[in-house]
Amino acid sequence: MPTRLAAIAGLERRRRRASIGPATTLEAVSATSTHRRFDRIDALRGVAIVWMTAFHFCFDLDHFGWIRQNLLSDPFWTRQRTAIVTLFLFCAGLGQAVAFVQGQGWPRFWRRWAQIAGCALLVTVGSAFMFPDSFIYFGVLHGIALMLVIVRLTARWGRWLWLAGALALLLPLAAVPVHMHFGDLAVLNGRWLNWIGFISSKPVTQDYVPLLPWLGVMWWGMAAGQWLLRARPAVVQGPIPRAFTPLAWLGRWSLSWYLVHQPVLIGLLMLLHS
Repeated sequence: MPTRLAAIAGLERRRRRASIGPATTLEAVSATSTHRRFDRIDALRGVAIVWMTAFHFCFDLDHFGWIRQNLLSDPFWTRQRTAIVTLFLFCAGLGQAVAFVQGQGWPRFWRRWAQIAGCALLVTVGSAFMFPDSFIYFGVLHGIALMLVIVRLTARWGRWLWLAGALALLLPLAAVPVHMHFGDLAVLNGRWLNWIGFISSKPVTQDYVPLLPWLGVMWWGMAAGQWLLRARPAVVQGPIPRAFTPLAWLGRWSLSWYLVHQPVLIGLLMLLHS
């Protein structure tokens, strides 16, 4: 009898293992990686930091007249800006997926959110000083601050995040036809509501990252992160080559770098220009 009970228990353990399969559950990942940073995500964010810094350096050179480039409308530059913002927001979604799986509480979330929102306010003040007619009132940090709250509140949507992201990306395509049909909805183009992104004309500002379509990118980052942590955790948690360590370091300090890199670059170019 004991032998038979042992055999049944063994079969039950094998059945449970088989039901889990290779796709590790989010809870299992959470248990082994609580509050641990993942170098691969940080390095990917570091790539965005380097790319952004190079882009802004070219922008500053143009501003001081050292080069002549149309960074606001030339597709060579506008597509780079789109790619940089996309990478930043996708990494932000990945990071939120990790935080959600690791059980990050709301107090910890709000502390980080306050840092981002505070830096967004500093960007507004600094840009108003340098570009009074086109200051940044809803740029990438402002957008991230709002999107983080929405993504956190919708973290349990699971696979529906893919659909929500697709809708957020596609919805702005209907803006111009809707404006034309109802007679230019100026209220949606104004500064108080154009942060939604359902506009027919872009505002005059140095940086503009509205809720639509960019929330879709962050939602997809969250969806991709949750899927990877569940089905392919090694893709996210694996080590990185030593050569990529500086990128991971930059990724861990992305907010600080974002805040200080432009004042440093502009200050150095002003010294050289004088």
